[in-house]
Amino acid sequence: MKHPELIPVILCGGSGTRLWPLSRESYPKQFLALHGAGQSTMLQQTALRVKGVNAAVPLSGRPFVICNAEHRFLTAQQLAEVGIDHPRIVLEPKGRNTAPALTLAALAAWSKDTPEDDPVLIVMPADHVIDDEPAFCQAVETAWTAAAQGAMVTFGVVADRPETGYGYIQQAEGDEGGIRSIRSFAEKPDAQTAQRYLQEGGYFWNSGLFVVRASVWIAAMERFRPDILVACRSAMENATIDMDFIRPDPEVFSACPSDSIDYAVMERLPTDHASGISARVVPLQAGWSDVGAWDALWQVLDHDLQGNAALGETLSMDSRNSLLVSNGRLVVGVGLDDVVVVETPDAVLVAAKSQTQDVKAVVAELKKRGQGLAESHRKVHRPWGWYDSIDRGERFQVKRIVVNPGASLSLQMHHHRAEHWIVVKGTAEVTNGEKVMLLSENESTFIPIGHVHRLANPGKVPLEIIEVQSGSYLGEDDIVRFEDTYGRSSKADAVKG
Repeated sequence: MKHPELIPVILCGGSGTRLWPLSRESYPKQFLALHGAGQSTMLQQTALRVKGVNAAVPLSGRPFVICNAEHRFLTAQQLAEVGIDHPRIVLEPKGRNTAPALTLAALAAWSKDTPEDDPVLIVMPADHVIDDEPAFCQAVETAWTAAAQGAMVTFGVVADRPETGYGYIQQAEGDEGGIRSIRSFAEKPDAQTAQRYLQEGGYFWNSGLFVVRASVWIAAMERFRPDILVACRSAMENATIDMDFIRPDPEVFSACPSDSIDYAVMERLPTDHASGISARVVPLQAGWSDVGAWDALWQVLDHDLQGNAALGETLSMDSRNSLLVSNGRLVVGVGLDDVVVVETPDAVLVAAKSQTQDVKAVVAELKKRGQGLAESHRKVHRPWGWYDSIDRGERFQVKRIVVNPGASLSLQMHHHRAEHWIVVKGTAEVTNGEKVMLLSENESTFIPIGHVHRLANPGKVPLEIIEVQSGSYLGEDDIVRFEDTYGRSSKADAVKG
């Protein structure tokens, strides 16, 4: 009998609000390098995590990645950087939680017309940390074997403390080759209940990782949430494909009900024997964390002798059990105890480590006030590179712009601003009205209001320029696009893409 292919399904739609100000809606935590593996991001680490599975497991090199449409180029770029050149990126026009996301992937991976090609899907959130990847891969091999036989498998993290921030899985008696049946699921407990779970044993933290055959997941949705399955099937039947992007019908999918994998299916299986799908759990001891808030990041980072952890340029003096994070400037902590300090160019967070879950409320308040600090950084990533708004005042703005080798901005025009461009590094190909010219370092040009223009990098090194804008309105939506390599045309894309 043919062994089913193992296909990674990476859920990349989270916003990471509890890790503000480093994580923002336009650049959430899964795209950040927060832990281990040099400068690789959490998405990149997740994409490479299962490469170490035994050769007996036929592993697909083309994962499905479910992400927000606004993050499509960022997702593709980060995957390409680690050698995953043609992932299947499914774009959610609107986040509808994990059950619809997995349903989209299962429908794309399997069809009743080809029942023999029924892969096993390993479902992984893009923003988790796993320190011991060999142990994780061994657990995946165990789960793959059970899933190939029709079970729906999750991973139960072996608890080492009475954690109140996670849901729990209670195992049934017995152990069959490292995999166990599930008796029940429990919501996030209070401290006393969590302590009881730890003392009694037989309880695991719910990891949010799943392994299941595509056809089994579709059958489970047909039984438990047919409304979600109908909406997802219709959205995929009317999907469009361009490059590596799969775009479900936006109107249909936006109307799909929202639900999680746990609530929609997993928690119902232990008591619904008529479904024919067994719920199984593989114990996992691999240094797992969902890095849901700053205190969780502090736990997984290396500590000094006083229990302090740090990212970036920092200095701690007479401080204990604290986390210092610098995104550019030196951050110094003196006399701190259980405190988190996070610096970015446009915001600084100072919080008691025990209250970092409340950062989500800060983001909600910023949105309520209409402040853009919840949505984006001062440094904004684009498919062609990035820009950083260095300074701004009445009728002027100064940006540092970096364009990747071979990339170009759209052919565009502005109604309300003029632009001065000064090349700092590299070579710029500039379209300015009817003229096309090359500019080298220390050379400049002026783009008058209303002139059609484009900036491109024909070289092999990043192009860096300083742009000085002047005019009556300097918003990012003052862009009229005529041509664009990345398929952006609307003002919405000008702001978000």
